[in-house]
Amino acid sequence: MREPARPSRVHVIGAGLAGLSAAIALVEAGVHVVLTDAAKHAGGRCRSYHDPQLGMVIDNGNHLVLSGNPAVSRYLYAIGAADRLAGPDRAAFDFMDIPSGARWTIRPNDGPLPWWILSPGRRVPGTGPADYLALAALLRRHPGKRIDEVMACRGPLWDRLLRPLLVSVLNTPPEEGSADLAGAVLRESLAKGGLASRPRIASPTLDAAFVEPALAHLRAAGAEIQLGRRLRTLGLEEGRVSVLGFADGPVPLGEADAVVLAVPPWAAVELLPDLVAPDEFRPIVNAHFAAEPPPGASPLVGIVGGTADWVFAFPDRFSVTVSAADHLLEVEDLPAQLWADVAAVHNLPVAVPPNRIVKERRATFAATPDQNARRPPAWTSWRNLALAGDWTDTGLPATIEGALRSGEVAAAVALSPKGLNPEIVAA
Repeated sequence: MREPARPSRVHVIGAGLAGLSAAIALVEAGVHVVLTDAAKHAGGRCRSYHDPQLGMVIDNGNHLVLSGNPAVSRYLYAIGAADRLAGPDRAAFDFMDIPSGARWTIRPNDGPLPWWILSPGRRVPGTGPADYLALAALLRRHPGKRIDEVMACRGPLWDRLLRPLLVSVLNTPPEEGSADLAGAVLRESLAKGGLASRPRIASPTLDAAFVEPALAHLRAAGAEIQLGRRLRTLGLEEGRVSVLGFADGPVPLGEADAVVLAVPPWAAVELLPDLVAPDEFRPIVNAHFAAEPPPGASPLVGIVGGTADWVFAFPDRFSVTVSAADHLLEVEDLPAQLWADVAAVHNLPVAVPPNRIVKERRATFAATPDQNARRPPAWTSWRNLALAGDWTDTGLPATIEGALRSGEVAAAVALSPKGLNPEIVAA
């Protein structure tokens, strides 16, 4: 039997970072791409817009990546935006305990041998070198285990470093979070040393770093980009997707066409009713304040004992992020509570400046062991259909790095000349 050829055209449904990553990988391989999204903008949850209330361009949320994220580096290099991340030359993370006013900075050394834990000025106050042995347990693999089943979730190291870090990485109360997902992040960052752990923030905006350069690259490569076009159904027959049922009419697929479905999990389940996917989600709350930071303000400060998790200082504003923010969704005086943390960190007046609160109620899947077990692989039982998204089985929590990796994997699956057979693709 003649071996099926690689696809001549791939429809990428969803223009979030996972879909953009898949589309970039596909055009780099010489495949014609049709990128479609129901929204009128690309980027998904990583987007920027002009806020009329504040009179400035803001990101919908604050997204931090690390210098050691390989998929981020590959993606930005491919779209010509490798210079669009800003951050310090050395790994350094500032923290403040709101109730006590204590401040400290974590300074991992560049290499993987963690001699920084021997230096009181570099490690968490109130900890000794022996306390960091707890990290060794978390760095090992623990399938199906919660974090609180593999380490003690208490003490200065937990309260002043691990909990603030892990709640942001997992967007889930870390005590109930997946030990495997937490360990995966730590193995790729702190375990590799400071060179892999330097914080990086999109500059000047998420759009400018991750979205607009990608769209420009795709257009230059001949890709079709169709925004504001909703996919309602997938025509499935004879083991393949045969028709894309858009709101404005059906699009039949040729034998050499493939599909990368890069939509949120709830949308994917509607299109593929037999799909098992995460079905519990956690919110993130972001607040943006139109106030200019004072000279020398730290660009990023972790908060202990306050309402906020992290305070970001941009040239024209402050932004605050709270992960696993179920407890804040109905709070009426939320701007005042969050601004109180900003004011404490930067010694500012308590009067609340103009602000915008952004609530992403289903920001990410709940990074628990049960939900992690529901994440599907990129390949499906339909031979010309692959899945992408930070909710697929990337081995990482729902992060930018995970989303970009998922797009790369989905593109590789779609390009497989032997069809989307997981055993063949893995080989």
